[in-house]
Amino acid sequence: MRILFGGTAEFAVPCLNRLAPSRHELLGVFTQPDRPAGRKRIPQPSAVKTAAQALGLTVYQPERLRKDAAFMETVRGLQPDVVVYAAYGQILPTAFLSIPRHGCWNIHGSLLPKYRGAAPIQWAIANGDSETGVCVMIAEAGLDTGPVLTSTATAIQPDDTAGTLTARLAALGADLMLKTLDDFEAGLITAQPQDESRATHAPSITREHAHINWKRPAVEIGALIRAMNPKPGAWTIWRGQEFKIWSAIPMAFDARSPGDLSVPAGHVLAGTGGGALALTTVQPAGKKPMPAVEWARGWHGDERFEL
Repeated sequence: MRILFGGTAEFAVPCLNRLAPSRHELLGVFTQPDRPAGRKRIPQPSAVKTAAQALGLTVYQPERLRKDAAFMETVRGLQPDVVVYAAYGQILPTAFLSIPRHGCWNIHGSLLPKYRGAAPIQWAIANGDSETGVCVMIAEAGLDTGPVLTSTATAIQPDDTAGTLTARLAALGADLMLKTLDDFEAGLITAQPQDESRATHAPSITREHAHINWKRPAVEIGALIRAMNPKPGAWTIWRGQEFKIWSAIPMAFDARSPGDLSVPAGHVLAGTGGGALALTTVQPAGKKPMPAVEWARGWHGDERFEL
């Protein structure tokens, strides 16, 4: 089929690389404009733009799809059979959705209708789910409400972070999209509507979502820490400043009161509302991530996190 590909973040790159050598025809790639990054705020290309240029594909960078009539006309001229996209960063307008013959197909990082929204992977980990997956959905005007063509599940491992799970789902999504294109063209699959009664929402992660509440059980806090890694990082307050925790292991036994810290037998333990949390990698304000035992060497007297 004739495919126009859209995406911005790294999550979309495996699919682009998977489709490029396939028997389907890639007409080009659309992605977000270069954005300032780093301390010097120098405009940087998106991960998808970099990958597309390496493949020798034409790249389009509309600022806002719904306001770029010239780009919309270009897409009509390309006559795509389908638009394939993932992690693009904008909601596709209705006028755009109607251009390709078979619609716009999105790779979504959950088993819809569970976790509709911007952060399905983070919320699956934070909520302690044992399983998640990826699906190919035909986009419509609602937020992730379109019919599902295919899906595949994967277990969430006890040590999975948002980073490791995102990478695994991106690879699964790439394989699934290629299979979906082939099976759809062969008439082997049809889209199935979502069960609205089972729908849940996965909103964008905010700073407050990443704030650790030490009165919660250690298992919940441990899941939150993994869900916020690598971005934005779960945080608390230590000595009046923001303090990030990048990895920790929930322990069944109690240590001290919520937020209180101790170092028994070389382990750095934080008290919680249920069990203890063994801190392994931390980041004090103004410093790089470091082993928790190294950080604990600088303590003087009793230490605790603010509740």
